[in-house]
Amino acid sequence: MTMDSTFLDGPAVPGQERVVQRICARVAGPVAGAGVHVAGLPLGGVQVWLDDPGHRWRFYHRMARELRLAGWHTETGPDRLLLLGWSAVCLSHRSRMLGAALAGRLADFDKTAFTAVMVATRLRHEGSPAEELPVEVEAHCAEELRWPARLADLDGLERRSSLEPMRLRLAQVAGLEAKVGRRCGEHLALASKVARMVAGGAGPARTRAAGPGAGLTERMVCVSVPNVAESAVTAR
Repeated sequence: MTMDSTFLDGPAVPGQERVVQRICARVAGPVAGAGVHVAGLPLGGVQVWLDDPGHRWRFYHRMARELRLAGWHTETGPDRLLLLGWSAVCLSHRSRMLGAALAGRLADFDKTAFTAVMVATRLRHEGSPAEELPVEVEAHCAEELRWPARLADLDGLERRSSLEPMRLRLAQVAGLEAKVGRRCGEHLALASKVARMVAGGAGPARTRAAGPGAGLTERMVCVSVPNVAESAVTAR
């Protein structure tokens, strides 16, 4: 495995510990997220450990998997997780995963539209305020897409390397991330639009709206909303 030694022979990369903390806390979830600790190593790199020894091994491997997906070389010990530097293998894997997302789930706007209709309709029947539906539906779809959270985790991180091949890999990853970020934004905009349609309690206009999956979205909303106006339902 090719690994850059930038973290081992120089100061920590700006924002690195904060980003690692964010990733590990998200992976650990509410069960152990509050007990995640991150600190720099004397010669560079980062160490991660948990307060609670229960299920520590399982959480460390989950964290290591997500950190490797971000492009880092990690090693898992009995009491802590070590992050040592960029890995060419892990960065290549991230590039493949980003490309697969663009060609797979992020190319399927119909699934996002269907999910948004189902979630918005359920929330509406449960009595959620209409004005809150777009935010809740968008959050649900963002969690399903997974990449919005992964990209947000890296906010504030300066990704650099002392090796030219590694810099090229980092630049390739950054370019793919920009494409994934834009595609995720389109999916979430679609989900918000669907939620607003369902919250309004009336079908969309007959003319097709612009944007991915608009035609299917309109058809699904038409069969999901009631046949009477919201005001009429309220008056009853």
